[in-house]
Amino acid sequence: MANVKNVSASICPVPQEQRPINEYQELKESWFFSWVTLNWPGYLAKLAWVWAWSCLVSGPIAASSFAPLKYPAQFALSSAAGAGFILGLALLRLYLGWFYVRSRLSNPTVVYEESGWYDCQSWPKTPEVLLQDQLIVNYQLEPILRRLRQTFYGLTVLLVAGGLTWSCL
Repeated sequence: MANVKNVSASICPVPQEQRPINEYQELKESWFFSWVTLNWPGYLAKLAWVWAWSCLVSGPIAASSFAPLKYPAQFALSSAAGAGFILGLALLRLYLGWFYVRSRLSNPTVVYEESGWYDCQSWPKTPEVLLQDQLIVNYQLEPILRRLRQTFYGLTVLLVAGGLTWSCL
């Protein structure tokens, strides 16, 4: 793989920071986006952390509508739903970031800017670079995107269960 990287680096006119492989590496090493690459317990702990902090925002809003001592179930459900909405936004940001890198790696051409937004160029990937990028998409990015979709489905189930519980109150 190092050999492919050296060959592509010598013929690739795309600036280093705009190469899809480097964008993937940067995303993988970033604080927020690396959460999805953790094992399931570590990943779920990060999501629980976001949800718990979101309760600090949604709790007072829920308390203004439902007094916690008078309507504890409605307060808890509305606070949890608000925190779930904020968690959903964080998950959406994770998904869009990883999906963008996936699309850059899957595309047979790399669109880049040499010095600014006004001079857009494109470079067709060599077969070696295209194969390397496709392997990363298939074996690294697809499991990440699958995990994020599963998390969205789980969050949706929890929100629907909360809505059904609300209708029973």
